[in-house]
Amino acid sequence: MKNPEIVVITGPTASGKTDYGIKFALANNGEVVSADSMQIYKLMDIGTAKPTHEEMRGIRHHMIDIVPPWEDYSVARYVEDASACIDDIFSRGKLPVIVGGTGLYIDSLLADREFSARENDKLRSELELEYENVGGEEMLRRLKSFDTERAEKLHANDKKRIIRAIEIYKITGKTITQHDMETKSQTHRYNARKIALNFSDRSKLYERIDRRVEMMIANGLEHEVRGLLEIGVSPNCTAMQAIGYKELLGAIFGEFSLETAIEEIKIESRRLAKRQLTWFRRDSTVEWINF
Repeated sequence: MKNPEIVVITGPTASGKTDYGIKFALANNGEVVSADSMQIYKLMDIGTAKPTHEEMRGIRHHMIDIVPPWEDYSVARYVEDASACIDDIFSRGKLPVIVGGTGLYIDSLLADREFSARENDKLRSELELEYENVGGEEMLRRLKSFDTERAEKLHANDKKRIIRAIEIYKITGKTITQHDMETKSQTHRYNARKIALNFSDRSKLYERIDRRVEMMIANGLEHEVRGLLEIGVSPNCTAMQAIGYKELLGAIFGEFSLETAIEEIKIESRRLAKRQLTWFRRDSTVEWINF
């Protein structure tokens, strides 16, 4: 039986995915399923660049505003929840259009990776506490002792991915590098047409990133971050480690100036774009649209 067909619209941050995805859905009787690891969080609108009601242009959007900001959300949950959305869209005779830049979410969804059996909350909590006690450099050194390839791709501050890599190894006895290779060879649940947006001139993408950051600040991103703190969201929770939020937390707590925070957001956003481009370029089936 042929796998159902879906469309994926992806690319680096600020490349125009949201607008392109909405236009594609309008033209093809589709509905959008977000593949953005931060847009899942409620109350985090400005810094995650969620589309407004007007920007959605009547197109139904899924996987946005589904969990509170203090809750951790795993890849396994994303695959489960997004798959349910896709099944529902198919049942109504419409086309699922996956839109977002979180490559791990997209790849896991398409491959139908079974992370659930490998999740271990107790072990993860222990590893998180260990990370806080010994620091990122030491945890990265430990990861490197059994998975040099993955360790060399990660920064010591990338707490979530370091812990995930160690967790996979402790539970399965396999490195996350081996795990990823095996899951990529699995039969995909969906046949996907994958379209990635980019700019031939990298400076144009960086200009768009800078303008987006400035617009977020003008639209009240600092107020949004302060509001999250006021309702009790911990500065250490996963959602608050997102680009834009963690830098402004530093300014709010007096670690550096607002101007420095804004510049850091721009720098980190450019670094994110580079990582996203590297991720998507590994897939030879992606169709690139360069502006």
